[in-house]
Amino acid sequence: MIKKVEMLISQRRIIALDTVELTLKNKYISQTARPGQFLHILVEGHSLRRPLSIASINKVAETITVLFKINGPGTKKLSEYKNGMYLDVLGPNGNGFQIEEHDNTILLIGGGIGVPPMYFLGKHLVEQGKKVISILGFQSAGHVFYEDEFEALGRTIIVTNDGSYGEKGFVTDALRLVEDFDCYYTCGPLPMLKAVTAKLNDCSGYISLEERMGCGVGACFACVIPTNDHFGYKKICKDGPVFHSKEVSL
Repeated sequence: MIKKVEMLISQRRIIALDTVELTLKNKYISQTARPGQFLHILVEGHSLRRPLSIASINKVAETITVLFKINGPGTKKLSEYKNGMYLDVLGPNGNGFQIEEHDNTILLIGGGIGVPPMYFLGKHLVEQGKKVISILGFQSAGHVFYEDEFEALGRTIIVTNDGSYGEKGFVTDALRLVEDFDCYYTCGPLPMLKAVTAKLNDCSGYISLEERMGCGVGACFACVIPTNDHFGYKKICKDGPVFHSKEVSL
């Protein structure tokens, strides 16, 4: 159930170029959030909330970690919040990742700020005894984050657009380095998701969509995506942000 809560900022870190990590404290969300869900955060001076994917939770410490990239006035303002301040938050929002019991080897594909929800999912999969392989795409070496964290989960391949770190190219170029897997999960910019789903068209997979939102709870139609069954649209904030790769039309 979505609740409106105040969340204490217990830690703020710059972890890569223009990339901020916030560790927030709230008992309810830390106990109920699932991989793939997001928080809808109100930023002072801005009418629309910002949807931020959950990167991890710590049920014992009652904390939730989110990451965001500074790419506009709203995220710039959010990056200026300090430890000890409170955020007005709706959460946990949306539907999370569906995990099939029979899938044993999982491929995670994250691009940019689509990497954080892959980490939350990866930790959860490893706890369930699954084997995890990760492909993470970034613009350049300065944008890379969470490499060590993913390495702790399993084999990790870093790709940068300019080749300044890891493999050169896009996440789809690194698919040649991966052999057998049972299912894939991916999150990132829409062009990346289109390329990944086209390349892995014969594979079972799930996508998590990054999208600007209005209400964040399904009351408006600001974030819709057409379905492949020709029967209408899905609301990303409520029906998603996770969908089966064959469910919606990118």
